[in-house]
Amino acid sequence: MMTVVTGASGFVGSAVCRELSRRNVPVRAASRGRPDDIGNAGWMCSPDLATGADWADVLRGSDVVVHAAARVHIMRDTSADPLEAFRQANTEGTLELARQAVAAGVSRFVFVSSIKVNGEQTALGQPFEADAIPQPTDPYGISKLEAEVGLRALAARTGLEVVFVRPPLVYGPRVQANFRGMMRWLVRGAPLPLGAVANRRSLVALDNLVDLLCMCCVHPDAANQAFLVSDDEDVSTTELLRKLAHALGRPARLVPVPPRMLEVAGALVGRRDLGQRLCASLQVDISKTRSRLGWKPVVTMETALKETADHFLAETAQ
Repeated sequence: MMTVVTGASGFVGSAVCRELSRRNVPVRAASRGRPDDIGNAGWMCSPDLATGADWADVLRGSDVVVHAAARVHIMRDTSADPLEAFRQANTEGTLELARQAVAAGVSRFVFVSSIKVNGEQTALGQPFEADAIPQPTDPYGISKLEAEVGLRALAARTGLEVVFVRPPLVYGPRVQANFRGMMRWLVRGAPLPLGAVANRRSLVALDNLVDLLCMCCVHPDAANQAFLVSDDEDVSTTELLRKLAHALGRPARLVPVPPRMLEVAGALVGRRDLGQRLCASLQVDISKTRSRLGWKPVVTMETALKETADHFLAETAQ
């Protein structure tokens, strides 16, 4: 069963390639640049998602597509029309790939979506559920939802099996962006004004997300369903920093600043989104994933944070 993985040079896509290869699944890794580490997967250069280019060579002879390529969420997007830019890649590009996949005889399309389809935050103790009414608020989340809607319509017309996986923040070895920034500040021993944040946030270790994506390639009950995923260990921002500092072998120098002050400070410097990420709650309910697929996390948060921290320390020591 040949599986095509798009976005194979990315954080998630490359890990999916490695795991499928480890499981002796034939894999064709598709990315615009040659990936560094994709196990035994064969590599092919993929077209730009936003151009609607020809995917025939990439898809030939394949049975399953894991679509991890995307125009990713950008904290400070400089596009003249961010929604249109996201739509071109994440909506139209995805649907064109899926249409060509149908023509190539692909039977299942696993779409790496985003928890932003559900929304940006939850009330404390009221997690998002997989089949709740989506409420995206930013261009990235809107583009992902529109892709999901289009894929469902395509599945109804053609019989293509589609699976939607909506991860929250993903972390693991090689993680970048804000998570890497947190590790950098903790290693430097810098005081952080995050010692009094009592929110709850769901995260997912890369190993847990990849295990679920691999299961969704083959599980009969995954077809035409949406699934949420997490480590099933929700933490506050304060707790996360303490756990991460412990994994790094550093003290957590956390100053107990009231969250409302952090939100106001973020707004004053034009970073309201950052204040929200640090102080708001975002929890997900994975009970559907557990019950329908029999899935459970394969690594604990403690183990995954340790692996992430060890990789960061080894990399920065070079």
